[in-house]
Amino acid sequence: MEKGILIVLSGPSGAGKGTVVKELRKVYSNLAFSVSVTTRQPRDGEINGVNYHFKTLDEYKEILKEDGFLETEEVFGNYYGTLKSEVFSKLDKGFDVMLEIDVKGAMKVKEQYKDVCTIFICPNSIEVLKSRLAGRGSESEETFKVRCQGALGEIKQAEKYDYIVINEDIVDCKNDILAVLKKQKGLDISQEDEERVERCLSKNNKDFIERLTNGGI
Repeated sequence: MEKGILIVLSGPSGAGKGTVVKELRKVYSNLAFSVSVTTRQPRDGEINGVNYHFKTLDEYKEILKEDGFLETEEVFGNYYGTLKSEVFSKLDKGFDVMLEIDVKGAMKVKEQYKDVCTIFICPNSIEVLKSRLAGRGSESEETFKVRCQGALGEIKQAEKYDYIVINEDIVDCKNDILAVLKKQKGLDISQEDEERVERCLSKNNKDFIERLTNGGI
């Protein structure tokens, strides 16, 4: 059985990652996702083993002690991590595994797994990003500003990724990612998909990222 490929998908809040993942799930039957471990308490409706593997702090530290995480970090007093055992088991079974994690986690995965394919989803403009963030509910102007600055900080690190996919149109974004994954798997791809892959290469998007982040928020 051919081993699957590991994919890291990142992007700022408001980039549309969740929507893109939903679209990918509809057409990519071999795509699997890793369930993260967390020490935070379950929220209403969350199921252990489905949304997260919920662990006590002591249980989490035991996994950490045994070097069981591909990446791990603390967020607002709670710990989150990706289990090596779960990821490698799915890869060995031939599934292509996608990790939807932030920039810090992505860089940690790159350190431990050299063959990972890293993809950064980016909004096509700062105005679009701000509009998406503003539409998420009522919050103070200060909180909104902090979220925007955090998103901008992530975008500035997009060049560390193998590919940068601009999410201007959800179908186009999905097809760009599919083309990249076909290329990563060594499959024969069309000329159109070759052009999509070339367009998404990080080195070909440096000017775009510079323009996007130059003005700040």
